[in-house]
Amino acid sequence: MMGGGGGQQQLQELSQQLQEIQQQVEVLEGEIDKLETESDEIDEAIEAIETLESGSTVQVPLGGDAYLRAEVQDIDEVIVGLGGGYSAEQEQDDAIETLKAKQETVSEEIESVEAQIEELEDESSQIEEQAQQLQQQQMQQQMAQMQEQGGDDE
Repeated sequence: MMGGGGGQQQLQELSQQLQEIQQQVEVLEGEIDKLETESDEIDEAIEAIETLESGSTVQVPLGGDAYLRAEVQDIDEVIVGLGGGYSAEQEQDDAIETLKAKQETVSEEIESVEAQIEELEDESSQIEEQAQQLQQQQMQQQMAQMQEQGGDDE
């Protein structure tokens, strides 16, 4: 009886570990979604800088889902966020290069997070295998106990 209870506790611990891993995977998948959104926004910015011309009319977001129509005075000078709350005015080609560098950084972050997810999934598979082995051992022990009890009756 004692061995069975210990095995049950081990199964509960493995189950808890699996739940924790799943929660971590969900957090990381959310992070990937945010990074992919950022990547899409960078793509849109690059495309806009490449296709807009001075004198073009654009919609400028004001926040709260409100926009204002504005005319692009000079597409040759673009203000680009550099990170850490800093921005710089750059010529069109330099702005595109800065955005492409940001895009590469975001892609590397996505790859890193995907690798973390893969590691967690591998760990999860190993834990599942341990749980299955433990369950099989418990069933074998129970079968052996039942056979012993059946043998004692005779």
